[in-house]
Amino acid sequence: MATTTTDASPKFRHVPQPSDYRPEITVNSSHDGLEFWQFMIAGSIAGSVEHMAMFPVDTLKTRMQVIGGSYPAPSIGLRQVLGSILKMEGPAGLYRGIAAMGLGAGPSHAVYFSVYELCKDFFSAGNPNNSAAHAVSGVFATVASDAVITPMDMVKQRLQLKSSPYKGVMDCVKRVLVEEGIQAFYASYRTTVVMNAPFTAVHFATYEAAKRGLMEVSPENADDENLVVHATAGAVAGALAAAVTTPLDVVKTQLQCQGVCGCDRFSSGSIRDVIQTIVKKDGYGGLMRGWIPRMLFHAPAAAICWSTYEAAKAFFEEQNGRSNLVN
Repeated sequence: MATTTTDASPKFRHVPQPSDYRPEITVNSSHDGLEFWQFMIAGSIAGSVEHMAMFPVDTLKTRMQVIGGSYPAPSIGLRQVLGSILKMEGPAGLYRGIAAMGLGAGPSHAVYFSVYELCKDFFSAGNPNNSAAHAVSGVFATVASDAVITPMDMVKQRLQLKSSPYKGVMDCVKRVLVEEGIQAFYASYRTTVVMNAPFTAVHFATYEAAKRGLMEVSPENADDENLVVHATAGAVAGALAAAVTTPLDVVKTQLQCQGVCGCDRFSSGSIRDVIQTIVKKDGYGGLMRGWIPRMLFHAPAAAICWSTYEAAKAFFEEQNGRSNLVN
């Protein structure tokens, strides 16, 4: 089938249209008629709800990924880690560090979604079904948002460790600044970007494709099933992206927690050095530690995030529509 475009100007052909582009079946328009600040607020709400709801699972993932710290590698398992936390620390142990994530999730997701929407509008060249444009836009979004979230994510991970030496967010920030310098907050930034670029590319491309596929199955009921569509597509995208990028997430955790609670300290932030250390101690299986809670986190988290984001966008669209009628 011939490719269809809506703009003949060459300067907008940034990403090639897929060969199966069908303009008669589309998801939401690329910009949805919203202002930049509305995307930021919708993204901020979505990110905060997502991380707060799934934080206990994130704590389990962090504990499982630490080498030479809280647990001996051969015996580590999801059930053992959960049981140990509940027995030694109580349910509150699952939420240690949540304040740091609360401070970082909102601003980072505001940047994440607003950059994504702007890039998607730019790269799609009038075709809202262009998966390649969605993937590229996701990469741009994650590079920007990671610069915001990385410092608080490092604080959060250190607070999540068993027998963490820090009393809270501010104590951790002050001690890291004094003992390790400001560079410690960004020790994992390169790894985070390297991990999140493919994560976000897979996530956004899968989400948009799954959403479109679900709406194709029953287009006449698409409006009535938006919540189910967004949640299902988000869960599929989150699970797949999480599984693919688990090894890099293990590396990120190691860099953020180095030197704390018996964790290894690395002479450089080299991804290769960390991988070699992990493989030497635990074999290649060590690179997949925590993959179960990581998938258990990202599948429902993505479902929550996308449904909340789309609901917030729908609210703003309704408000904009009312304003236009008044004017």
